[in-house]
Amino acid sequence: MMNAKLTIAVIGCGGVGGYYGTQLNRAGHEVHYLVRSDAAHVRKHGWYVQSKLGDYALAGRNVHAYESVEDMPQCDVVLLALKTTSNHLLDELLPKVLKQDGFVFVLQNGIGIEEQVAEVVGNDRVAGGLCFVCSVKRGPGHIEHQDYGWMTAGDYRADGEPAGVTERLRLIQEMFNGTDVPIELKEDLTQARWQKLIFNIPFNGLSVVLNADTYAMTHDLDVRELAWELMLEVGEATKAAVGREIPEAFMAEIMEKTTVMRPYFPSMKLDHDAGRMMEVEGIFGETARRAMAGGYRAEKIWTLYRQLKFLDRTNDD
Repeated sequence: MMNAKLTIAVIGCGGVGGYYGTQLNRAGHEVHYLVRSDAAHVRKHGWYVQSKLGDYALAGRNVHAYESVEDMPQCDVVLLALKTTSNHLLDELLPKVLKQDGFVFVLQNGIGIEEQVAEVVGNDRVAGGLCFVCSVKRGPGHIEHQDYGWMTAGDYRADGEPAGVTERLRLIQEMFNGTDVPIELKEDLTQARWQKLIFNIPFNGLSVVLNADTYAMTHDLDVRELAWELMLEVGEATKAAVGREIPEAFMAEIMEKTTVMRPYFPSMKLDHDAGRMMEVEGIFGETARRAMAGGYRAEKIWTLYRQLKFLDRTNDD
């Protein structure tokens, strides 16, 4: 598949899937979007993306949108950007759209995500992507890219050991050539997954509990200190669960980038406000349980986990 335009399926066309999918579409790849309720709108009007890097629109016969995977062709690559709360549907979705020699590029948050995908498609057909992007879906076919947008990618190994920079990762990097998406290839996907929690655990969780955006959280001394303590706890959890070190310098970098970004409500806050289930288990529960299995009790993460579970249960009341 090297040096060729690819067929790409995007499963989960919210802010993340919509942004990265349309970036690949603009670069000349054949992209097929599972859009469900928006499919007729996208087929007729295409995509409109407001971006800090410049707005763009995609329309016409190069935009392929579907209500069901039953109508989609099998593709070389599947970008999986569903919320993990829908991962119970993977065995219904992935086999229908993935070629025999294709692979799934997982753009989801949390721990143990690639393991779930591998159970459906096989251990040797999975890679993971960590998205550092502020992007939301504003309406049918309408994506707002607010800030950042880079991505790191790592190849999956069932034993959690570093896979190195593989041919598949080189393909992913090449796939994004011609887009506005910088890609950094990681030898160790496990390390990268746990590092992503340095942002996701404090800022996704606290945004819901405190009803606050990133600016408010990073500019309040008490909340900023709490976020830092959560980062340190993620570091200890990582050490206990997978034997990896996350340097405090990395944590400080994430804190600084969050401080200077445009004020932003993280995805968990947007899900809660919309009455959708939050990704509590994949981000908080799995982290806390795996750290506990390694002998470390992450008290603040457990506290946030229980608060978020309560808010999830009572969100429909």
